[in-house]
Amino acid sequence: MQYMRATLLARSKEVHDDGSIVEVVIWELPEPLLPCVHKFKYRLFYGWPERAIVRYDNERGKGDHRHVDGVQLSYVFLSVEQLLDDFEFDIRERGAP
Repeated sequence: MQYMRATLLARSKEVHDDGSIVEVVIWELPEPLLPCVHKFKYRLFYGWPERAIVRYDNERGKGDHRHVDGVQLSYVFLSVEQLLDDFEFDIRERGAP
């Protein structure tokens, strides 16, 4: 199996007083991870260790999607900036600190 060389663009993790976690990891890949047409691999998480409230991610074969309140929804990736804005909107809507 051949692995792609990726560049880490962002990695952060915040643990809030209520125990909730906001974590962002974004990589730039040399080529798209199919079926995506963009060159980014990402994982954005808001919730608690035992329960995700909002999660955005993409994976080979599944593509861009998000999980909100336990429901998986499709997601249209436009840019890294828009991804972060959409994620922040979703966690604010759910009362994140």
